[in-house]
Amino acid sequence: MSIADLRKSYNLAGLRRTDLEANPIRQFQKWLQQAIEAQLLEPNAMTLATTDKNGRPSGRIVLLKGLDERGFVFYTSYESRKARELEENPNAAIVFYWAELERQARVTGAASRIPRAESEAYFKTRPRGHQLGAWVSAQSEVIARRAVLEDRLKQFEQKYPNAVPLPPFWGGYVLAPVEIEFWQGRPNRLHDRFRYTKRADGNWLIERLAP
Repeated sequence: MSIADLRKSYNLAGLRRTDLEANPIRQFQKWLQQAIEAQLLEPNAMTLATTDKNGRPSGRIVLLKGLDERGFVFYTSYESRKARELEENPNAAIVFYWAELERQARVTGAASRIPRAESEAYFKTRPRGHQLGAWVSAQSEVIARRAVLEDRLKQFEQKYPNAVPLPPFWGGYVLAPVEIEFWQGRPNRLHDRFRYTKRADGNWLIERLAP
């Protein structure tokens, strides 16, 4: 079978204007909870797209770790490629795709660092191995071999035999949305799409889009 012949018809559900919450954060919370209840693999996984100062894009999968009225929270090394690009251009996009539910959600907005105290609180909840990994990896830098990571892990295991402190170069971002779109797959590629756009007064405009 050729790649061009790979296709699926979407028949699970529809999405109507009357189904939607007035606030897109609450609507997203509803969809995320349904993805969790459906026991999807990593329902909080999202593609994060950033650009550098020259407009060259890059994307990668990261995990959503918080959601409130400010926006979507994720964590990373502040020395990583994604962080460097966000410092050059804070405008970014994230996409969630829940294939089993025939849904996706798209978010665009500007990302900024969250308070260090908030990063501290989250870091303390991470497994010890994940905490050490934040110290071990010079994220996005070239390394000669895997043994470099394994040697550094041993060093930090010895350096921090008990509590592992938050690295000064690691923490969270929050992406404050200005536009959120909800997509529900439908038969014949006539999908349901609704876009929330933030108005100047802080309220949200909701519009149906052609698929």
